[in-house]
Amino acid sequence: MTRSSPSRGPGGRSHQSDPRARGGGGAHTIRIIGGDWKRTPLPVLDLDGLRPTPDRVRETLFNWLGQRLDGLRCLDLFAGSGGLGFEAASRGAARVVMVERSARAAAQLRANQARLGARTIEIAEADALRLAANLAPGSFDVVFLDPPFGDTALLGRSLELAAPLVAPDGWLYVESGEPIDPAVQPALAGWSVVREGRAGAVHYHLLQRENEE
Repeated sequence: MTRSSPSRGPGGRSHQSDPRARGGGGAHTIRIIGGDWKRTPLPVLDLDGLRPTPDRVRETLFNWLGQRLDGLRCLDLFAGSGGLGFEAASRGAARVVMVERSARAAAQLRANQARLGARTIEIAEADALRLAANLAPGSFDVVFLDPPFGDTALLGRSLELAAPLVAPDGWLYVESGEPIDPAVQPALAGWSVVREGRAGAVHYHLLQRENEE
């Protein structure tokens, strides 16, 4: 249940209308599914709007990506619990940048990073959209995009900033409250959804640029 607290803006995960929002202030755990840290539990703060990607969704996503991400550069723009970023690092990613606006959530990410000795992970306590606007085009092989649900404008702006950051043969992963249709998203012109699924209120999509003949 979401407590009636203010929406936290584009760099965090708190949002009153988010159907996966959690209340509280204690901690629970997520578990890394595969790779070098397989089965390792990681503490996650139980903050309003902090909504880890469900285990079965993460498992499906990394099956789509081919299990190993050796040498790839990854960006998680709305890191939250860090489930996607830690999973990518566990599977061999050469660089994982996690962006999280909430100071408490970012501190927990740093604690988990230290616990794992995860040298390939960089944690940026920053507004996701502002940071993305200053990153070099094509600088990541995989971009994970999971903004707070229920804000169509935020989703559109997030896609607009994230899509150019993906390398030509890279992947864009998007979680949202509604299905993503590149035909109605100007930021996704020239992209196609290659895999998609749904788990409860979560629609998840893997996109890639269309081949130009």
